[in-house]
Amino acid sequence: MTRMIIVRRVADLRAHVSGWRGRGESVGLVPTMGALHDGHLSLVRRAKDDNVRAVATIFVNPTQFGPNEDLSAYPRDEAGDAAKLESVGCDLLFAPDVSEMYPAGFATSVSVAGITDHLDGIARPGHFGGVATIVAKLLLQALPDRAYFGEKDYQQLQVIKRLARDLDMPVEICGVPTVREADGLALSSRNRYLSAAERQIAGLLPRALAEAAQLLADGRAAAPLLTDIEGRLIAAGFGSVDYIALCDGMSLEPLAAARPGSRIFAAARIGRTRLIDNWPVL
Repeated sequence: MTRMIIVRRVADLRAHVSGWRGRGESVGLVPTMGALHDGHLSLVRRAKDDNVRAVATIFVNPTQFGPNEDLSAYPRDEAGDAAKLESVGCDLLFAPDVSEMYPAGFATSVSVAGITDHLDGIARPGHFGGVATIVAKLLLQALPDRAYFGEKDYQQLQVIKRLARDLDMPVEICGVPTVREADGLALSSRNRYLSAAERQIAGLLPRALAEAAQLLADGRAAAPLLTDIEGRLIAAGFGSVDYIALCDGMSLEPLAAARPGSRIFAAARIGRTRLIDNWPVL
């Protein structure tokens, strides 16, 4: 197996990608913040399936953390992450520092309106501005043929699709199905914060969403059903629920009843861990 290249400067990233594309080799990009798990690796595997080359990025982006979110506590393990990436055939890891991505005098931001007015756009003010800005930079720095994002962060996926489309970026944005534990819990870097007892409780979230999705598909009204789910989560041991909502799968506008393409979304806190998930309804 060819050894994975690690670069930290945009110029070096561009040089390698330019060389590959000059030889007619397609490139898939997988942006991450590190602390990699099998969900991330599934994105890299998909990138390798679809393209000749796969590039992953690791950058803990400070601009997408809110004032009450601890940037310094976000898990970091570059050496371990690099080994995982290499094991699934990643060709290059781009791991810049903050000064490379936000040099002195940086004064530009990217925002996506409408689709960010709901769900985490309300629960985490400013978050998607940071996401849109850093993803726009990474797409322009790497100029991949395709970029891959997990459906667990479904709102983020839709924001990035809109971003790329509205700015005429020559890249295909590909969503990849959520990877789950045996009990249905979506894989997340933040799951490592769960205690053993909290981990047992956490599995209720996907089960409740799956059950609700079936009832909504059968014609149940959304409001009482969503209220019931919130009560079940709190009774089971979740500390708080940021939202449970039925939304259109494209615009993410709230819905009173299910229709084709709708999804149910949830964000809830257990201990110091915030879990998000979503489930297709129809």
